[in-house]
Amino acid sequence: MALFGSGDPAATAAKDTDDAEEDATDATDGHAAVAPFDVNRFLSGLDAIYSAHRAGQDADAYLQQAMADAENAGDDAGLLTVLNETMGFYRSQGRHEENQWIVQRALELGLRMGLVGSEAWTTTLINAATAMRAAHHYDQAADLYRQALDSAAATYGKHDRRLAALHNNLSMLYSETGHPDKAYDQLVQAMTILNDSGADPHTDPDIASTYVNLALVELQLWHDARDHESAGSAAERTQSTSELLDHADEHARQALNIYHQGKLTHSAHYASALAGAAQVQFTRGAFAEAVTSYRNALDVIAECYGTDTDYYRTTSQNLQAAEDAMAQQAKQSGMSSDITDTTTTTAFPDASAVGDDLSPDITGLALAKRMWLEYGKPMIAERYPQYQGRIAAGLVGHGSECYGFDDKLSHDHDFGPDFCLWLTDEDYAHIGERLQADYDALPDRFLGFGPRQSTPRAQGDGRRVGVFRIGDFFESVTGYRTAPAADQPHEWLMLDEATLAAATNGQVFADPLGAFSKTRQGFKLMPDDVRLSLISRRLGMISQAGQYNLPRMLRRGDGSSAWMSVSMFADAVSSLVFLINTPVSAGYAPYYKWRFAALRRLSARMGTRLAGVCGKVEQVLRLAGVACYDDSGHAQDAASAMDALIDAICANIVAELKREGLTDSDERFLEWQRPHVEAHIVSDAACLHSL
Repeated sequence: MALFGSGDPAATAAKDTDDAEEDATDATDGHAAVAPFDVNRFLSGLDAIYSAHRAGQDADAYLQQAMADAENAGDDAGLLTVLNETMGFYRSQGRHEENQWIVQRALELGLRMGLVGSEAWTTTLINAATAMRAAHHYDQAADLYRQALDSAAATYGKHDRRLAALHNNLSMLYSETGHPDKAYDQLVQAMTILNDSGADPHTDPDIASTYVNLALVELQLWHDARDHESAGSAAERTQSTSELLDHADEHARQALNIYHQGKLTHSAHYASALAGAAQVQFTRGAFAEAVTSYRNALDVIAECYGTDTDYYRTTSQNLQAAEDAMAQQAKQSGMSSDITDTTTTTAFPDASAVGDDLSPDITGLALAKRMWLEYGKPMIAERYPQYQGRIAAGLVGHGSECYGFDDKLSHDHDFGPDFCLWLTDEDYAHIGERLQADYDALPDRFLGFGPRQSTPRAQGDGRRVGVFRIGDFFESVTGYRTAPAADQPHEWLMLDEATLAAATNGQVFADPLGAFSKTRQGFKLMPDDVRLSLISRRLGMISQAGQYNLPRMLRRGDGSSAWMSVSMFADAVSSLVFLINTPVSAGYAPYYKWRFAALRRLSARMGTRLAGVCGKVEQVLRLAGVACYDDSGHAQDAASAMDALIDAICANIVAELKREGLTDSDERFLEWQRPHVEAHIVSDAACLHSL
């Protein structure tokens, strides 16, 4: 079956949304294999790779071997099936140039086999056209789609769902070439076919994909109509701008509902629906909702396709734009983007609410980006033009500015108009030292800041800015040049969360090659077995420190030990919130200084799991001072209040574990939840299991 995709060129992450396995799954048209190449076995193996979300790691080698096997067996029909599948996979990976010879080979093979006029030929034309469209070869794509329509008229029935797929793909071509009206008409035809096909409209993923496409085309029409209104001319369509935006929002929500009702939220199609909804939300000014949707889309894309794809990179850029807009919206409204739930803390005002206003005139990340754009990028364009498409730039690593938490107090050390440039080993060998010299020659003062006053730990091998080999940079932060392998859980467990936070924080301003982002993303993709093992450990510490030892130490009158128990409890709970929300989406809990700043920011995000826990933990910390050290008779009341809050936090955690499917137990003493969680760990590595 050809692809169902989305149609807005401004949101590539929401366009090519269907898994490669949905391309022509059998282009043989009844031609039996004449040699021992088993097409069904090939397709089953490929389905297994996609089902295990191993496409990014295993599909290419599998497809290459299948091509060789089919060709050696002299099985042209089997080879055509492999080529059709390869077209879809290469398209999903953004490997458009490599896909050109696959398209040409498939078409030539189909002609040689005499398939013109068959369903197999129609399917091959659709897949070839879709590949050319994804590569932005629009003239060739249009010609192939026209041939596919002619062929489909003779080979498909009026209600054939493959015909709906063809209309969807043709709508994408019209959308990307500036003809949203034609795109809309194609989608109406597709929806009519799907509704007449007898499928359940509440769980049909093809209907959901068509809703996504409708939403994105309606956004295009909305932009066009708004431009017409601004110019004082009449809109081309009868719908008003408000109606178009409302319809786009309705269709995006209908798509998401189908994926939820059909329990299809681990499908790559779901990423399309999330990204499409995010774009509608962004257009409506609901930036917080857009951020949540883009983050969830990235999780699904990483799971299904991996992170080294155009799909992932473009969605990351869209997420950054939404985050920037959300921050600007919060600033204009006089609100902080890190606002937390204050319903449980009104009686105990946060210490950060008093004292001097330390808000910076400009953050370190913003200063670094301005310096890069005004000096670094032009310097590279002038002196290293052949490397412009290979050098990554940004600010990542140690330092409050890399987390976005710096203020005026932060300006007294390791702060200034500086940034990082990251090169591959090969490029560094050619230009690294010369580029560092040119970097050092850039102005050390910018926008009234500088020169940078580096502390001893941020010099020499520990320097935080300048020119780096990619591997050297990550090794200086983590001790590893690349993230440990998934089958080396003991190495992952040696990396504490603060270290991983420093390796994955900050902002990448440019990475045209993608090499730095790929390495950085590797540290975000903590294996799920390791994450579950850490969740189990945090449950154990929450239970031990907060539920068991804290009340015992208070009864003994040992306030200092009780205080330490509270500290260990807070550390474990805050870590657990990040782990439950998954590092690839939420990042890692940073070191103690910025732990709660990060937790408040995470808790303020829409869709965050255990978001309400942050305020309760901060309340526990405030009560601890009275419970552990007060001699005025209020200690017992504070201790009772702490006990109630800790019980509520543990109840929240158990409820979340049940929602995640990690337990079916209602036990609130969290030590007894550990076996339920660890039962989901697949590996039998001893380091992952509690004794």
